[in-house]
Amino acid sequence: MRYHVLATDYDGTLAKDERVSPDMIESLKRLKISGRKLILVTGRELEDLQKIFPEYALFDYVVAENGALIYQPATLKEKLLGERPPEVFIQKLKTQQIKPLSVGRVIVATWEPHQITVLNMIKETGLEYQVIFNKGAVMVLPPGINKAKGLHEALKELAISEHNTVAIGDAENDNAMLQVVECAVAVNNALPQVKTVADWTTDHHHGEGVAELIGQMIKDDLAELDQLLSRHYLELGQCFDGSVFEVSPYGHSLLLAGTSGSGKTTFTAAFLEKLMAKKYQFCLIDPEGDYLDLPDIVTMGDASQPPVIEEVIKLLTQVAQNAVVCTLAIPLNDRPAFFKKLLTVVVELRKNTGHPHFIIMDEAHHLIPQETEDSFFNFPEDFKNFFAITTKPNLISQLFLERVDIAIMMGETPGRSMAEFATLVRTKVDIPENIVLQKGEVLVWRKDQNRTLLVRSAMPDTLLRRHKRKYATGDMGNNSFYFKGPGNKLNLKANNLNTFIQMATGVDDETWLYHLRQKDFSRWFRGSVHDEELALRTEKIEEQQKNAKISRKAIFQLIHERYTAPAD
Repeated sequence: MRYHVLATDYDGTLAKDERVSPDMIESLKRLKISGRKLILVTGRELEDLQKIFPEYALFDYVVAENGALIYQPATLKEKLLGERPPEVFIQKLKTQQIKPLSVGRVIVATWEPHQITVLNMIKETGLEYQVIFNKGAVMVLPPGINKAKGLHEALKELAISEHNTVAIGDAENDNAMLQVVECAVAVNNALPQVKTVADWTTDHHHGEGVAELIGQMIKDDLAELDQLLSRHYLELGQCFDGSVFEVSPYGHSLLLAGTSGSGKTTFTAAFLEKLMAKKYQFCLIDPEGDYLDLPDIVTMGDASQPPVIEEVIKLLTQVAQNAVVCTLAIPLNDRPAFFKKLLTVVVELRKNTGHPHFIIMDEAHHLIPQETEDSFFNFPEDFKNFFAITTKPNLISQLFLERVDIAIMMGETPGRSMAEFATLVRTKVDIPENIVLQKGEVLVWRKDQNRTLLVRSAMPDTLLRRHKRKYATGDMGNNSFYFKGPGNKLNLKANNLNTFIQMATGVDDETWLYHLRQKDFSRWFRGSVHDEELALRTEKIEEQQKNAKISRKAIFQLIHERYTAPAD
């Protein structure tokens, strides 16, 4: 299920002439029965709302005073997001004979045409307050307090994301709320500017419009509206015909295949950046320890300590937090069983909250190997929103591959890999002949269009540089390089590439040439730095160059170009 919460305005939306119809109450009850949550977001003061709308307890949370007060009817718990204005400000408004004038826990409200007087009193008292309008109502609130802020706090209490929320409204003060949710809806009687912000406008007005929305949520989870939500699409590159290659953030399952050094890490980094920029939560399973130092992401497990599933789920419950689950300390044969346990609890979290929005499986053949019994994982029927990365499609369980609807191939033989994938999933794919891809280009198959595309993939901005920084200046721990020389006469540890260059500069020629002849440098670059291109180019130097000074300079130059040179 994509949408777990309906957030609705009260006056002019749920209610007409301050009242909610009995039919509307029944619609709200039906939505609750479907397993979804309800949040009422209103500019009214809580006590006022409770008097005119006794059924408010149907809602899981009430956001009152235009976002300043959060109330949970089930527990009677209240939370204020701001402070009441100073008494001197309130008294100044009263001396100006402003009527009506309402003072809540945080909000101060009146009606037009008193906005000019209100603004003058704010200026006179030196307050940094804001004025928000609502179809003639004039509301004074602390800076940063609006319906979007209040909704966010209520969703945080529910551990649900704005990306799993639909909001509906009718007036100016609803705009902030509508702009932050996944699907923004305006009732038919909404102001023109609200309809412009909304993704969809109902055919009916007021409560009948809300009931129309609820009916669609129950019917198909608003599946038909996805094409209207292109503002959320993930742009992953540009097709050779000039069109944009983009995917909806919901409903797709991707496979990325390519040999080592073909650019899978770069493509994955770009994909992660897109998710983070749009605040979609992801859980990345990392079997090789390649993503331990990603910025602003918590890593669970490392080379010596396996991740604890309970701690992973506890972390993912915080919707703003992304997670890397490193399985490097788990024996290879045990990883499918670990992934099965992790997947079971992650799927349950998704069922209840809608997140994590993407499950990313690096080296997916370690987690879902081809030889696994079809019944082992017992994937739910609606299992989607995953991104699996592998070297070859035939290494992965066929049952899993059949769920893929976007296949992306890169490297020297993309056509062959795509044909292999098509055979495995028993699908006819029209593959261009004699495909030769340049660096950064991919061959894409989309099931929904049943066609292949040639795409120049998007490049990551900062994430890949930060990802590579651990190899340049971080501590690689057990993956460090050791200069030992013949007879193990030395034991010098280089825990990153910069240190490697410093130490290599100082070691004697005999030690350097010993490792060069053993191809230890290319082996380290391939197995620990996970850079196939660097390894291949170094391997050529190891095979062709026997001079210590020249080989040092050549390998140092390769490292400098790929890791320590300033970005363009």
